[in-house]
Amino acid sequence: MSQRKSGLRPIVLASLFALCSPPALAERPMAVDDAGTLERGGAKLEFGWSRDDAVRGYEGAAGFGPIDNVEVEVGYGRAKDRDADPDAKIRAVGAAVKWVPLQSESGLSAGLKYEYGRERVSGEDSSRVDALSGLATWAFEQGPRVHVNLGREWARDEDLDFWGIGLDVPLGEQLDFVVETFGAEHSGPDRQVGLRYTIAEGVKISGAVGRGNDRNVANVGVAWEF
Repeated sequence: MSQRKSGLRPIVLASLFALCSPPALAERPMAVDDAGTLERGGAKLEFGWSRDDAVRGYEGAAGFGPIDNVEVEVGYGRAKDRDADPDAKIRAVGAAVKWVPLQSESGLSAGLKYEYGRERVSGEDSSRVDALSGLATWAFEQGPRVHVNLGREWARDEDLDFWGIGLDVPLGEQLDFVVETFGAEHSGPDRQVGLRYTIAEGVKISGAVGRGNDRNVANVGVAWEF
C-alpha cells in the first residue's frame, strides 16, 4: 500500500509565526495536516522561511518512520517580530508523534497526532504548548485529496479548539495545487493557496500565500524524503 508522506511542522512554530491555528503543517506548503505517515524506515528533512506581517523567520525539521503507520519528528525555529520595540527574537523547539492506523490509496485514511512545543521570546520566560488532533483524508481515484483536522491545544494562558480543511489537487506528474482554510476559537478563519513542485525523486519545493484576521502570510520551503 502506498503511504502518503506528510510534512509536519512543530506546534510551537504555528503559534510562533501565527500562520495558522492548527499546530502543524502538512506536506508543504499546507497548514492542514494529512492522514499519512512516512513508510517504515523512511526519513525526511525540511527547511523553510515564513512571514506573518512583521514576524519573519525560518524553521527546520527532521522526521522518521520507526514502525508501520507511525511517524515521529523534531523541529527548531527562529523568528523576529519587527513590530515589537525593541525587536523581539523568538526561538522554538518542538516534537510530534503521528499514528495513522487506517491508510488507503483511495477512500478514507484516519489517525491521531500529538504535539509538544516550547518557545522563548527575548526578555520573557519560555512557554509550553501541547496539542492532540484527529486527522482524516479522503483520496479520490482521479487524484485530488481532501484533508480535515479537528483538535485541541493546551497552553499556559489559554486552551483552544482548532480546525482545518484543505484540498490538494495534482495538476500534472510534478505539480500540485493546494487551497485551504483553518482557524481556532475566538478568531476568524485564515485562508491560503499554494503550489508544490517535484524537482527530483523525493525532493520538492513549495510556496503559499494567504490572508486572515487582517494579516498577510506567506511561506516557502524545500523537503527531501528518502
